[in-house]
Amino acid sequence: MPELPEVETVRLGLQPAMEGFRIERAVANRGDLRFPFQQDFVSRLTGQTITGLGRRAKYLLADLSSGDVLLMHLGMSGSFRVVTEGGAATPGEFHHPRSEDRTHDHVVFEMSSGARVIFNDPRRFGFMKIFPRAAIDDEPHLKGLGPEPLGNAFDAAMLAKACAGKQTSLKAALLDQRVVAGLGNIYVCEALWRAHLSPKRKAATLADRKTAPTDRALRLTESIRAVLTDAIKAGGSSLRDHRQTSGELGYFQHSFAVYDREDERCRTDGCNGTVKRFVQNGRSTFWCSVCQK
Repeated sequence: MPELPEVETVRLGLQPAMEGFRIERAVANRGDLRFPFQQDFVSRLTGQTITGLGRRAKYLLADLSSGDVLLMHLGMSGSFRVVTEGGAATPGEFHHPRSEDRTHDHVVFEMSSGARVIFNDPRRFGFMKIFPRAAIDDEPHLKGLGPEPLGNAFDAAMLAKACAGKQTSLKAALLDQRVVAGLGNIYVCEALWRAHLSPKRKAATLADRKTAPTDRALRLTESIRAVLTDAIKAGGSSLRDHRQTSGELGYFQHSFAVYDREDERCRTDGCNGTVKRFVQNGRSTFWCSVCQK
């Protein structure tokens, strides 16, 4: 499942073709993806200008001039490509050729920018939904999400308060979208390694008895921000299905310190440990038991 950096990379790729431009024509080539399209899905999009293209956690949000919002989720294999008169973007170093089979091109936006924005999803775990902007606080997919880890509201004090009293593991707490939005397995492993914190540590240890942040909380918030920022600059991580809108693969996976590096030497300076893997909450956890305490 694409995590925050992958979704942000897609948003940045779509922005020049969609933001500020009118949807001249919208096409849904089937009646459903993960969920059925609303009956008025196409009519509510056609003729509307996308006034802003944002992201909340792992969701894309397109504000429409009508006052509606188009919520989009990539699912497991969903991707966008932008086609212009100039053709496709030149593939970069990590390009992975797309299939010529267009049977999975499920949604098409013909924009006044001259671009055709096409959503392709072979597994159909992605989805799109339209709702009024005024009802965004009640939208089930967004309701209850924690703070954005790259937003101004996210800091050590907030993280400590959210984890105070939690007897779950630190990793499990960070994967809880109510604690912090948008984090997934890869970047939690990487952030914990950077902060030198064990994924097995109790989440409650980020706060003292008065719920004030400990030094661990300070280190972890800094590490979360840093690893996400680095991953966005790298275009995300391409471990199966993630593609940028240009068709290029992200390449942060070449910078992983622990994820998918089982039995390799730890990259922490001066550490003689070895990266280990174990299953935690049904997911693979990668860590160094020597420097992560």
